[in-house]
Amino acid sequence: MRMRPTLSWTPTEDLPPGTTSLAPVADVLSAGGVLVLSGAGISTESGIPDYRGEGGSLSRHTPMTYQEFTAEASARRRYWARSHLGWRTFGRARPNAGHRAVAAFGRHGLLAGVITQNVDGLHQSAGSEDVVELHGSLERVVCLSCGAFSPRRELALRLERANPGFEPVAAGINPDGDADLTDEQVGDFQVVPCAVCGGILKPDVVFFGEEVPPQRVERCRELVRQAASLLVLGSSLTVMSGLRFVRQAAQAGKPVLIVNRDPTRGDRHAVTRVALPLGEALTTVAGRLDLPDDLVDDQAAG
Repeated sequence: MRMRPTLSWTPTEDLPPGTTSLAPVADVLSAGGVLVLSGAGISTESGIPDYRGEGGSLSRHTPMTYQEFTAEASARRRYWARSHLGWRTFGRARPNAGHRAVAAFGRHGLLAGVITQNVDGLHQSAGSEDVVELHGSLERVVCLSCGAFSPRRELALRLERANPGFEPVAAGINPDGDADLTDEQVGDFQVVPCAVCGGILKPDVVFFGEEVPPQRVERCRELVRQAASLLVLGSSLTVMSGLRFVRQAAQAGKPVLIVNRDPTRGDRHAVTRVALPLGEALTTVAGRLDLPDDLVDDQAAG
């Protein structure tokens, strides 16, 4: 499955209006077997902006495409300079109430699984287990020549040694961990090769225009088949890689519920869309299910 480089979506039909009633969400969760599909909107309260919401990064930033990254050394220099700086901020992000609520739902046996379109690892940091990272993770780096994987923290150290004094001030941070830098700020940033074979290194994430590994797609399809319902959290569903699972669930007659403040490309397949901030909404639902003690931020409590 190849990710379409669709950067925006405009409704072409009358979509059902959003609601503020959380009763349908509480009902499906209390019944169990819920598959969560999360997007960038669940991480905004952790300080990571989304792509398409109000103030989203697409208003100022076009994500790197796989074709550009693999074809142009200058594109790789620009990407790694921006990503190296962004990683410092990205790596400090902490799970928010939305992530903690999803983890609590999982601990209490209410979920069939979690699929995330995010690459930030915050679901796992909050305690969710067996998360399918549809678009990969910034925690890993892969060589495009030999296929060797390595931790991102190791690459960060190598890039710091190769670029002493690299401390530009970014205009912003994006959901893919890419910081906003000008060409002048990128300058002559030095990219390092694979330590094994000298090949080109790439974050283990799916760029726009790149194919999602087929086995990962099939695993997600199987989760949809096994689930009783699908709960979409913080995704506009603009990109087909996530929307297809909404369509699959709807075609199978399984309830699709969406919590997203703005209309989504999947609204016509959903029984309801709750137009509330995710942290507030999921914390309220957890309270109705008598799970509030599970939502304590361990770092804050300590």
